[in-house]
Amino acid sequence: MQPPPSGFTRRLKRAVTPAADTPLVFLGNFEVENQWALGEPALPRVGAHAGSAVVNRMDEFALLLGGKDDHVVLKTPLDDGYRTYLEGLGLALPTVHVVAGQDPRRTVSEDALADPELLRTLSALAADGARLTAHGISTVEEELAERTGLALAAPDAATCKRVNSKVYSRRLADELGIRQARGWACETLDELAAAVAAAGELLAAGRKVVVKDAFGVSGKGIVVLDSDKRLARLHRMAVTQAERAAGEGGTVRTALVIEEWVAKRADLNYQFTVGRDGSVHFDFVKELLTENGVHKGHRMPARLTERQVAEIAATADLLGERLAADGYFGVVGVDAMIDPDDGLYPVVEINARNNMSTYQSVVHEGLAGPEEVAVARHFTVRLTRPLPFAELREVLDGLLLTERGPRPRGLFVNNYATVNAAAADAGADGFEGRLYGVLVAASDAEVAALDTDITRRLAAHTDRS
Repeated sequence: MQPPPSGFTRRLKRAVTPAADTPLVFLGNFEVENQWALGEPALPRVGAHAGSAVVNRMDEFALLLGGKDDHVVLKTPLDDGYRTYLEGLGLALPTVHVVAGQDPRRTVSEDALADPELLRTLSALAADGARLTAHGISTVEEELAERTGLALAAPDAATCKRVNSKVYSRRLADELGIRQARGWACETLDELAAAVAAAGELLAAGRKVVVKDAFGVSGKGIVVLDSDKRLARLHRMAVTQAERAAGEGGTVRTALVIEEWVAKRADLNYQFTVGRDGSVHFDFVKELLTENGVHKGHRMPARLTERQVAEIAATADLLGERLAADGYFGVVGVDAMIDPDDGLYPVVEINARNNMSTYQSVVHEGLAGPEEVAVARHFTVRLTRPLPFAELREVLDGLLLTERGPRPRGLFVNNYATVNAAAADAGADGFEGRLYGVLVAASDAEVAALDTDITRRLAAHTDRS
């Protein structure tokens, strides 16, 4: 007998659909911010499709959110060995629907729109009462819903875009009196000029400032500055971008946040779920692991005091109440920080969509007990040919989490598609992939030892390939 869906999936269904047994169709359209950013004045940045072959295969994370009565759309079929691995852990997987002719540069949602047969299949699911949910909702997912008849288990794209802007996040925290780094939200050129002048005073005092695009993602659209000259140059660029985006006769606007760069001891990510009825459920808080500003993973449980957790939970209630009033319901992830004196900055930015930590719910609700330490991260693998999961399983024999139990140990792999995603474009030197997983052990020391062993074996295998 298969286990029921995770507690998170049941909560999600109660929050975003009329009934807890509504079947959902999951889409892992990662970096949906690229869609929200279209047409927005922004800082010059790397093209939206840089590294997209791997990023777009993060769609496979969505597999672990569904139960046996749900569905997930993927860009390619599951690796047979990976499916066997997941089923061996007793996980009840949703029905997988695979797009035809996936394009590595497109999201899974864009691929689905280009597949007439899949659209017919999804239309049949709509007739049976299924609803569409995604990493985040943009006009692409809205179009997919319209063309298939699948009702969205989410607000409309305009609402999702609005509440995901860093300008919205900054202003909401200001209105609610939540502690933030000194900063300014800018939607007009006058606001931008005033913010640049104030930021210049910080620079003159030897501080640093950071400038953020409203819809920057994964370390893109964020610039740390330490000189007036660089700030002035960026100001000119932002004005030029705003005027260019407005066109002749259009409204000139910008969408930037400027803040003081403050000292911190740790980054946090916490999640809550807002129901269609306005209810707020605090899900968890984790330590956010980053490298050069780019997300690398999470640690759970977060090393926080009861007072800090209580403050975070209270902040989640405040934010959730306001998000509900502004028309949003669904998953919300919030980045936060701890300063060197253990004080909280409870809101760095709000992400009213799924977050990387969302896809780890199956671990801390079904595979790891409350006494275990779980650290989510990814390992870089450099390959000269595609690596089947069955082969990886041999390479990491004894290091993978392969069974439930009172003291689970090992690496739980929660996405395998990203390992071989770039194989089709491999050059003479091969290609680079990512192995995503969650390390589960009794202590930080055991997690570190496990991490070291896995890294060593992967490197040795690559050298032999």
